Amino acid sequence: MTWRFEDMLTFLKVVEAGGVTAAAAELKLSKSVVSKRVSDLEDALGLSLLRRSTRHVTPTERGRSLYEQMRPAFGAIDQIVENVTDHAGPLNGHLRITAPMSFATMHLGPILADFARLHPGLEFAINLDDRIQDLVSSDYDLAVRIGRLPDSSLIARKLCISRRVVCCSPAYAREKTLPQSIEEIRAHSCIDYANTHANRLWQFASPGSDAAPRGVATHSRLVTNNGEVMRDLAIAGLGLAILPLFIVADALRSGALIHVLPDERPLPDTIYAVYPSTRHVSRRVRALVDYLGQRLADGAPWEQGLVR
Repeated sequence: MTWRFEDMLTFLKVVEAGGVTAAAAELKLSKSVVSKRVSDLEDALGLSLLRRSTRHVTPTERGRSLYEQMRPAFGAIDQIVENVTDHAGPLNGHLRITAPMSFATMHLGPILADFARLHPGLEFAINLDDRIQDLVSSDYDLAVRIGRLPDSSLIARKLCISRRVVCCSPAYAREKTLPQSIEEIRAHSCIDYANTHANRLWQFASPGSDAAPRGVATHSRLVTNNGEVMRDLAIAGLGLAILPLFIVADALRSGALIHVLPDERPLPDTIYAVYPSTRHVSRRVRALVDYLGQRLADGAPWEQGLVR
């Protein structure tokens, strides 16, 4: 007995979707047909590919190995078909996207919603995680990343600059003598971001474009891996925080937070669209990257009225 293309494709979808029911919905098939296809594949290969329980379906060790090796191959087939049939017609197929949690929930989500409405033939899988995902091994089509990117084989398109500010609550400002220089930050309780500020070093631009940045080591009483939690802790008066304007813009406008050291400039980040370097970039990825670029072409909209 030889394995069939549709059975392998169905198995891959079950692993990706995390279960037969979800895979059946995505494939627009009955659960019995999906289960039969996976069973036929197991019979053809002489392997047990899935562990089945009443609540969960997970790949066996052999099943995981098969998935990880076959998924790129099927992705390549999908790419070949798209390249051959590339035309000006409607976009279709799948887009797997990963993005930072706070930026996606506050700003990227509405942009992706508008893009999805423009292209009803596309299906989306969107993963939110502040940790850097390996696009190749995880089989993502596109990542939105914020920061200073390391050298890699990935293609990165700059979308806009993300400026940061030092801020605190008015209550904290009333209780403490606020720093008048970056060196005085050392004397304050600070709220820090666990994923990128493990060394607790805040960096600021120096006068003159060629000057090295200035850094100050902070006393981080509170550390978290989520920027919105940092903002809320700062609003509660628990210390100074250095945060991107896309998280604190509304709080600054409402007065829930105030600028600290407004004449100093924390080193900004850059927001990028990042995707694997392949010979042919799919039309749907190109379209999404272009759309993100258009929406952010005039700069970060959340910074209006806050940046001099």
